[in-house]
Amino acid sequence: MTDIKTQFDPVIRKSIIKKKQVAIIPVGSIEQHGPHLPLSTDSDIVTEVAKRISEENGYLLLPTLNYGVSFEHAPFFNLSVRESTLRAILDDLCSSLWTNNIKTIFVINGHHGNLKAIKNFDARLKKSSKGKIKVFSASYWHFMERDFDHAGFVETSLMLAISKSVKMKLARKGLVTDGMTKQEISKISKMANKSFPKATKNGIWGDPRKATKKDGDAILNEIIKNLAKECQTCLTRRIS
Repeated sequence: MTDIKTQFDPVIRKSIIKKKQVAIIPVGSIEQHGPHLPLSTDSDIVTEVAKRISEENGYLLLPTLNYGVSFEHAPFFNLSVRESTLRAILDDLCSSLWTNNIKTIFVINGHHGNLKAIKNFDARLKKSSKGKIKVFSASYWHFMERDFDHAGFVETSLMLAISKSVKMKLARKGLVTDGMTKQEISKISKMANKSFPKATKNGIWGDPRKATKKDGDAILNEIIKNLAKECQTCLTRRIS
């Protein structure tokens, strides 16, 4: 892994000349995660995932984009950018990487609210660059068996595995969909996309109270194994 932040100009330029480099851009958010997890949770998790993927596959790691599309969490605290802003930043970063002869990029997403902003992002960039930039986007939770949550069992376990900022004594049960029909879950999910507090009441989707570091390590290892494999598959598919 090469962490871009720590590099020096002559060294990084030499490494790019020597071999075709692949870059990873992690994208997170700053928003409420209940009373027990820090505002940086999404950014913290995706940063760790991207770091481990970079180490596993030898990629260039870019600094995390810490601001995402989180307006749905109001009036709970969030620092948000518009979808168009996030897309523009990613466009500019990928174009800048290209001018530095880095033409293959993975955008790893850590926040559900960013999905629309990165949807078809790879196809758009490929078209605008006339195929000169290869961009692949993925959300880390698609590479684990467990259902995605927000400040619930999964995210809390992951944070216990990577951070000392979790306050388990403050963990509270949130919205639990066990027993709901698919139609009920779909309806409340649509509500959450517009107003997360209205859908969940306390800003938590899931139940974090039984989360453990052991579970977090297991989930994180599963994500890294599956996502690292997917990244390599994307590159193989591109070459063939």
